[in-house]
Amino acid sequence: MSILAIVISLLLLMFLAYRGISVLLLAPLMASLAVLLSGDAAFLLPIYTDTFMSALGNYVIQFFPLFLLGALFGQLMADSGAAQSIANGIVKKLGTHHVVLTVVMACAILTYGGVSLFVVAFAIYPISRELFRSANVPKRLIPASIALGAFTFTMTALPGTPAIQNAIPIPYFETNSFAAPGLGIIAGLIMLGLGTFYLQSRVKKAAQNGEGYGQHTEREVDPNEENTPITVMALPLALIPIVMVIGLNALFTYGVFPAIDLSFISDEFENVSPSGQSGLWAILIALLSASTWLIITRWKHWLDLKASINKGCFGSLLPIFNTASEVGYGAVIASMAGFAIIRDSVLTAFPGNPLISEAMAMSVLAGITGSSSGGLSIALETLGSEYLAMAQEAGINPELMHRVATLAAGGMDTLPHSGAVITLLAICGLTHRQSYANVAMVTIVLPITALISVIALGTLFGSF
Repeated sequence: MSILAIVISLLLLMFLAYRGISVLLLAPLMASLAVLLSGDAAFLLPIYTDTFMSALGNYVIQFFPLFLLGALFGQLMADSGAAQSIANGIVKKLGTHHVVLTVVMACAILTYGGVSLFVVAFAIYPISRELFRSANVPKRLIPASIALGAFTFTMTALPGTPAIQNAIPIPYFETNSFAAPGLGIIAGLIMLGLGTFYLQSRVKKAAQNGEGYGQHTEREVDPNEENTPITVMALPLALIPIVMVIGLNALFTYGVFPAIDLSFISDEFENVSPSGQSGLWAILIALLSASTWLIITRWKHWLDLKASINKGCFGSLLPIFNTASEVGYGAVIASMAGFAIIRDSVLTAFPGNPLISEAMAMSVLAGITGSSSGGLSIALETLGSEYLAMAQEAGINPELMHRVATLAAGGMDTLPHSGAVITLLAICGLTHRQSYANVAMVTIVLPITALISVIALGTLFGSF
């Protein structure tokens, strides 16, 4: 009954989220339904107040500053004229036939540079909006373009990426972030190449059908709009905030913090690990600095700076609580007996082929939790040592196991109930019905294609 309860709850969550019902209500309701159907009705209230709300609260505590500054930075980029300048510059340089590739590469550069995918979504959306409007490309394709650049090959495939998904397997397989670099690059090229080709085909089909950007009340630009910038920034000045986010993040991550002895922080705050928090601190400093630079350098050009700041701050609330609610739902499901059965069954599948067994485990668990990092953590914490032993017994390089694990976790993690998908759609002001099919193609179908290719190549030629 516990397994059936999880399946029914998950299917309803995906279906209703796709129909546009807020996950703020869906997540606790579907978690409660799973508890009731599993026969644990007596524990419903404590599970909600303790398990669900604790997980939700912990996520907000950890990531709210990132969402807040990310949303603020994105709003300031839009209202300062920087986003418009960058969009105009790109259109002038590349024309109107490469808008999808432009957005994809912009997101890829930022995420490969260590910027959180949520921050990238906040920062790139205003640019994407103006770029797609200028080229008269349907707005409904913006989420898929951002997702291709931020949620796929830079997160799981490219060697050396600082994404958490690429770091989780390191202690279990005794590898590093550059594990199986050749296979990773091949997987990345498959996702980038096929993804761009697919989205460009959607652009061409829309043009043939006479479909343009579309009429959207959310974030429409009006020449008389209150916060429309008086003048457009020069392109070099408009690019400085983006460069600051990447540069300062890298500077503090790899230069400043490693050079400072931060052990005194742990002496005063027992629950704070500087080595585990410095990456987040670096991003926050970079975003705050870039936002401050925008405010100061455009001081005489703001129509209503207070309104821009408030709008950016308020814009962070829905995305953070959408995602946190999904985290709470996952925590409830993970606490149920049926989840342990599903986990163990998946992790021990295909005992004769560790690569396929591992890929199945990561994919299923990432799909259930709606999180690639969550699926990775659960699977490797449970059977990481067993997978390493299986790989050694079969003569499989642990680096290959590392790369397969990250690629698999990045496939099924973007089902309709995924917090990242819900947040991205909220940022773009679009619904599942409008944009999810294209998001699923570039973040599920193509990454799975890349995963299969890597497993096949790794089986034939080993890790390289």
